Amino acid sequence: MAGFLSMLRRTYLAVYNWAVFIGWAQVLFLAVKTLKESGHEHVYSAVEKPLQLAQTAAILEILHSLVGLVRSPITATLPQISSRLYLTWIILHSFPEVQTHFLVSSLTISWSITEIIRYSFFGMKEAFGATPSFLLWLRYSTFLVMYPIGISSEVGLIYLALPHIKVSEKFCIRMPNKWNFSFDNFYIAFIALGIYVPGSPHMYRYMLSQRKKALSKSKRE
Repeated sequence: MAGFLSMLRRTYLAVYNWAVFIGWAQVLFLAVKTLKESGHEHVYSAVEKPLQLAQTAAILEILHSLVGLVRSPITATLPQISSRLYLTWIILHSFPEVQTHFLVSSLTISWSITEIIRYSFFGMKEAFGATPSFLLWLRYSTFLVMYPIGISSEVGLIYLALPHIKVSEKFCIRMPNKWNFSFDNFYIAFIALGIYVPGSPHMYRYMLSQRKKALSKSKRE
């Protein structure tokens, strides 16, 4: 029974990882193609649907971590996925004013390169039980460049959206109302920016420690 459940788990995770890999590969292809042919102003409109689908699918990874399907700690998984969902839906999807900025191109390209490597790595690991050494190196090395680019793009896009959030009051709840509750998305955006200050270095140090462990283990083997 245990063997069957293990096989079922690996099959599910392999299918999940390769399916999301295809989604991110589509995002990268469309982003680069559109950037080359039409300019950065049109990148978001080209990648919008596959980006939303691929990024929203990552919600399952929070569940994977919670129920123990994967070893990734929820403390690392939840902040990263939450921030990306915030960018995908609350910032990019909701405020067309920032959709034509060049930071959208750097964001989508850095995200997609990172995720193509990550999902192919885990897809091969679950499907075949091992990964090629070059893919292992890419998995634990490309973040050195891609993470700062992605984080800078995220912060920049939230900052650019601030005046539009304030004027539109989108996602804001004002008093009085029957719930006796108020919510201001403008201040939530400020809080999100504040979280990036301690959160980004913490995540970067975590990834550096993971890189050191993974690559040193690979050398011993």
